[in-house]
Formats: sequence, structure tokens, C-alpha cells
Amino acid sequence: MNNTKKTKTAIKDMTSPKGMRDIMNEEYYNFQGFFEKAQEVCIYYGFKPIETPVLENEEIFTTGIGEGTDIIDKEIYTLKTKGGDHLALRPEHTAPLMRAYIEHGMQNMPQPVMFYQYGSSFRHDKPQRGRYRQFYQFDLDILGSEKSIMDALVIKAGMSILEEAGAENLSIDINSIGDKECRNGYIKELTNYYKKHLNQLPAIDRERLKTNPLRILDSKEEKTKEINEHAPDAVSFLCPSCKKHFKEVLEYLEEMGIQYNINKNLVRGLSYYTRTVFEVIEQNGSEDGTPLTIAGGGRYDYLGKQLGSKKDVPAVGFSIGVDRIVSAPWYKKLAPRIIKKPKIYFIQLGGEAKLKSLNVIEILRKAHIPMAQSLSKDNLGSQLAIAEKLQVPYALIFGQKEALENSVIVRNMSNRSQDTVKLTKLLEYLKEIK
Repeated sequence: MNNTKKTKTAIKDMTSPKGMRDIMNEEYYNFQGFFEKAQEVCIYYGFKPIETPVLENEEIFTTGIGEGTDIIDKEIYTLKTKGGDHLALRPEHTAPLMRAYIEHGMQNMPQPVMFYQYGSSFRHDKPQRGRYRQFYQFDLDILGSEKSIMDALVIKAGMSILEEAGAENLSIDINSIGDKECRNGYIKELTNYYKKHLNQLPAIDRERLKTNPLRILDSKEEKTKEINEHAPDAVSFLCPSCKKHFKEVLEYLEEMGIQYNINKNLVRGLSYYTRTVFEVIEQNGSEDGTPLTIAGGGRYDYLGKQLGSKKDVPAVGFSIGVDRIVSAPWYKKLAPRIIKKPKIYFIQLGGEAKLKSLNVIEILRKAHIPMAQSLSKDNLGSQLAIAEKLQVPYALIFGQKEALENSVIVRNMSNRSQDTVKLTKLLEYLKEIK
């Protein structure tokens, strides 16, 4: 029989994983404040909330986003469960939303359906300022209509969120990459163009030429960027219906006074996009005053069928990178509605008072009077010092005598005047001093 005791080994690394971090204090409230503002805007435009799981079946992404993209080739986090299922941490929200649309038979609801969602996504990307491996996105999507006004609506709603968060000098880089009627002709022309420059293309883009030539337009390689400057543009190859659709989207933007720039190389980093694609640029968004991409999106009319729908589901979406918003110098640091500056600092002294303290605090909570306390403290001086440091206007002092008489002392912290008030009259008294 082995009686040797197993010893616990110390954890070698007590830091959060690379590219991930703890969000707390003011930063936490900055995120929450942004979400509340974005949610408010969406509700007034007619969007409704949805939340999809952080984990999805891996093929939702490999089928939807597509091979040959950075996300699938290099960035997706995958795992195999004990039961043998292949799951993935969601790298984005659109494919899970379409999965939910199909799974719950939403095509039988009045169309279109409009959703907003907020939460974390995960990509094994190179961490940098404003970009993390666990990051937060706010998305708004319209499913079930191919009308150009839906593109305009989702863009307008997204832009309204950004502007109310403090963004200024916004403009849109926009393009149309066509549909299945006209895109093949464009891809053929694009492929022939890249073949002429094959020797100059980096290895990663030569590989993309075999699997997904459109991805080369999204390349981060400097040499490829030079080649892309003279690449054929998708707009020249649009069929009449795509040309009409794109023209209408631009007319809506002009009518709403939204600045845009047609970017012929814009394709976005995901394979499911069709027709309209766009990115939102904040011209002075970075700390050094350079332009910053803070949102993007587009139309994804064929994703539904790729994921198993019997017919195509026309859809368009707008995605906001929240991490970049809350760290931007222009962010308004929107305060969550639930956060109120304390009006009362509750001070308790003695065993009898401590015993009844939670009941007094409950009176204040039910009356929605914001307060602060340090119930673990026993000394009057230390509790008053905290109240002064927090700049709370009034202190409630609840000692042994007050506990026996069911009363409290209300002290004005600015002039040190104070009154003794019965607990039954406390709320009435506090209303008068508001």
C-alpha cells in the first residue's frame, strides 16, 4: 500500500492567457454603458435581442466562413469533446445567427426579422492595441429581405450607435462584389490577373489563388497590396440587378448625408459576403490621429443555403468592434444606467446595530436610494473617513441607541448638521433633502 501523499504543485503562470484580459472597474462600466446605448438605438429602429452560444459545431464556421480565410486557416479555436464532437469558440456572430434562424424556423415568421446581439468572440490573432484574442462585438442583422433599403437601414442604425458613443468624422469604404450571376466572371478575370503576377505573389497568396482568389484582395502582405492597386474591380463586372442594388444603396447613403468612398479592393475577411460590403472608418480614431476601422459588414445572401436552408436567405449585417470603441480617445465613456453615485453612506456601530444593519439597508434599496457602506468596519472615525473620501453628501449613523429606538442619525457631511429620524419616517425625510 502506497501511503505517499500527493503534493500540490504551484501554478507557474498566474496571468491571463495571451491576448485575453480581465475587465473591471471603470473599463467594465465603459463596456456596459456602450452596450446599453447600442441596445437603446437598436430597439428604436425595430431590432430585437438574441444571444447565441459561445461554442458552436465547428462546421458552422468552416462551412459558413469558408476555407482560405485567415479565420479558418489560422485563427479559429477548436476542441474535441469527450463525446467526440468537434466544437469551436465562435470567431464571429453571423454564422451562429443564421444557424439559429434555420434551426428555429424563423423563415416562417413575417420577413424580414431584425436582431441585435452582443458578446465575446475568439480568434488566435496577433494581439495588438485594440485587438485581442477574446474580443467583444455588437452586431445588428436583418434576415429575410434582399431590398437595398435594408442595407441602408442596417448601416444607418450602426452609424447612429457609433455617433452617440462619441465618434466623429465617420465615413464608409464600400464596394459591391456581385452575386452568383456575375461574380464568376469577375473571379475569372481576377485569377488571370494574379497569374500574370504569380512570381511576385507571396506564398500565402499563391495558395489563396488556388482556393479563394477574392481573399487576395484582403491580403495584408505589402507586395500583394501593390499588385492589388491595379487589380480588376468588381463593380465593372456587376450584372444589371447588382448594379441597380448598389446604386440604390449609395443613393440612400447620400440622402442620409453619410460620407462614403468606393473601395474597389474591399472584400472583407469572410467568404460568405455577397453584393454590398463596407467598413466604417473614423478618420482621427487612433491615438496618433490616423484613421481607424471600427466597424464593418455587408450582405450574405447565400450563407443560409450553405448552412442547410432549402433556399437562399437574403441577409445583411453590421458588426462593431467594441474594444476599439471603449479605448478610443473620443469615446464618451457612457455610464450604465444602473450605476448611481451614492447619496447615503451607511455607518453602523456596535453589535445590536450591526445585527439590524441589513434591514436598514433594505429600506434604502427598496426605495432606490443609492448608498455605500463598509459593514466590516467597527470604528466611527474610519467609516466617516471613507464617506468623506467618496464625497457622499449624507451619512446615516446607526448605533446601539438608535438600534434600540428604531431610529438613525442623518448627518449632512458638508456642514456637519444632523437630525435623529425614526426608521418609519426615514424615506419621507430623505425625499425632503433630495
